[in-house]
This record gives sequence, C-alpha cells and structure tokens, in this order.
Amino acid sequence: MITIEQYNAGLKAEWDDLVRRSRNATFLHERAYMDYHSDRFADCSLMARDDAGRLLTVLPANREDAVLCSHRGLSYGGWLMPAKRVDAVVMLEVVQASVEWLKAHGIKEFVYKPVPHIYHRYPAEEDIYALWRAGARLTETSVSTTIDLTDPLPLDRGNKSGLRMAQRAGVAVGKSDQWEAYWRLLTDVLAERHEARPVHSIDEMRLLHSRFPDHIELYAATAGGRLLAGVVVYFTGTVAHSQYIAASAEGRDCHALTMLFEHLKGEAIARGCRYLDYGISTEENGRVLNHGLVQQKSRLGGRATVTQVMALDI
Repeated sequence: MITIEQYNAGLKAEWDDLVRRSRNATFLHERAYMDYHSDRFADCSLMARDDAGRLLTVLPANREDAVLCSHRGLSYGGWLMPAKRVDAVVMLEVVQASVEWLKAHGIKEFVYKPVPHIYHRYPAEEDIYALWRAGARLTETSVSTTIDLTDPLPLDRGNKSGLRMAQRAGVAVGKSDQWEAYWRLLTDVLAERHEARPVHSIDEMRLLHSRFPDHIELYAATAGGRLLAGVVVYFTGTVAHSQYIAASAEGRDCHALTMLFEHLKGEAIARGCRYLDYGISTEENGRVLNHGLVQQKSRLGGRATVTQVMALDI
C-alpha cells in the first residue's frame, strides 16, 4: 500500500537524499534550489512511501487554488524515482494513491511536467505511462534544440565562417565572474530586441550560483576587455543546458556566440555531459514556433527534443 504525504521542512534531508540518488532528478530539485523563491509559490510537494515507510518517490509541486502543478518555479519535475524499487507497477500504485490524496484535499486538476529524457541518468518514464493510464491528456509540447555530444553534427558553412571571423577579431571565451556586467548586457538586449526582461534578478542568480557553484556557471566572450556575449549554463550531469543567451551589437557582428558555443561543447564533454541543450524556441504553450531562432540553433548542429505538459482532471 502506498501512502502520500505533503513535504515539510523537517523532511528536507530525506528529500534531498532521494533527489541525489534519483535516476531522473537534477540539482534543480534539491530544496536549496526549489526554496529560493518560496515566497512566490505555495509549495505542495508530495512524497510517496511504501507500507514499510520507505520513501519511494517525490514530486516537486505547488498549489494554485484547486490546481496542483508540477512546480511552476522549475523547468521540469514530475515524480522523481530512484534506480531501484520503482517500476511501472509501483508507479501505477503511486499515481492512484496520489489521485486519492488530491481528491481528499480539494484538488480538481493536476498539471504535470515530466523530466525530459535527456536529463535521465537511466530510463525513467514510468510516470508518463501511469499518468496516461489515469486519463491524463497532453496539453503542451515545446521544442528544444539539443546536440548529442557523443556524435555531434558539424557546423554549417555560415557558422564555420563566423567562427573564423571571431578568431580574426581576437575574441576570447571562457568562464567569467562578471555577473553584474553581463546582467546589464542581457537586460539591455532583452529589452531592446524582445521587449522582455530576465526571469531571475542578478541577486537571485548570484544566490543560486553561490549555492550550486559546480552546477551554475557564466561563460563570456570578450575582446580587448569588452564584454561581447555570454550564456548561463546549468550542468545537470547528463546535460549542459544553456540559457540567458545574449550578445551586444559588436558581439553579433563578429559572431562571438559561435565561438562561445563551440567552447561549451568541449566544456560539457569534459564534465561528462552527453548533451548540450540550447533551450526552447516556442511560445504560447508550444503552439508558436520561432522559426528564426530554431533555425539558428539548428545551424549550430542541434536537433529537436521536446518538453511536454500533461493535465489530469481529478
């Protein structure tokens, strides 16, 4: 028999232990990452135990009125499973028990974001099957662009030319501690080109970097002391995930990002990652594809992987 309980701070050590042993969790699911924005979300994470009281699996989640969501503060995060004991049979029981718990606690809908397969250290899609068996429907599919570093595709002709241009311009790339300067550049570029702003403030990014210095890094391209471009990289074990990508006008002219991404391939391989992921190129729950953005990433050698969202009426 499976028992469901709601997470509380007294269970932090047990939660983090399972996350670190999980085959589909990343450092984003540790409480030090999840809880940095606890003031924005009403945490309603769940934990499932077997009849001996052993913790089987955990679910990062928050509650929004009568809706339980895979945690909105995370890019992904369904039921997180260890290598042993949780197979498809057990996950069917976990989902059934969790549906009963949700009903008893006034939840009418469960919005679920499974961890994409590229982040799995070992196959872990029992949750998708169990949710489908319970009647869940697919509500969102977004396209990300990913390089398989075990057999990467070559750059196209244009990016090869851009790489040579960056080399002639004296562009240097590598890790950087210029977080404040880069955040100013990023903020200006997002406002000017996309009428947007970074989701994280500079203070939040510095906090997260201080908590996970081995997992969150800033890489930058410079020339003559000028900051031309940058990217924030989350190293999760199997994936080097790039986000907050920006280049100044000068950086765009000399193709600084092309050199930066070529450098990141080597960095990701050195850290044992199988994939370099450039992030999603879709909007409006996946129904709008940014053609120019996805083609730009594809020309760097990436091809599509998807992130999905499911919904279950309770």
